[in-house]
Amino acid sequence: MNLSNLHPAKGSRKDRLRVGRGPGSGRQKTSGKGSKGQLQGAGFTRKRGFEGGQMPLHRRIPKRGFTNIFRTEYAEVNLDRLAKIAKAEVTPKDMAAAGLIKKESERVKILGRGTVSSSITVHAHKFSQSAQEKIEKAGGKAVFIGS
Repeated sequence: MNLSNLHPAKGSRKDRLRVGRGPGSGRQKTSGKGSKGQLQGAGFTRKRGFEGGQMPLHRRIPKRGFTNIFRTEYAEVNLDRLAKIAKAEVTPKDMAAAGLIKKESERVKILGRGTVSSSITVHAHKFSQSAQEKIEKAGGKAVFIGS
């Protein structure tokens, strides 16, 4: 065996269909598009989701609710995860460095799961009531950013 007698497996390679190449090709004249109508013309493309005149799926299924485009999203951080940062003052920059939030530019809300053992000052955009109480009970401060 050498490179000169290597061949692809039988039936694995097939010539592409060459339409409009005379009667012997089996796809002559109208090139398999039938005769007349918009489907036959050059440059015809169906709309996305077109189902041959049947009501398309995206119009058949019910629509519920709405999306508020003015909604503000918050990255949520629980108190038990804040314990990983061994600092007296915790800012969103520190949270991003510790991997608690993705970017330091994100708005942060501190939630109350877990406990606070030492007095820390936490800077965030929002605090849940329980988180704020736990921080202050431990002798720390909850500082609101942007207000």
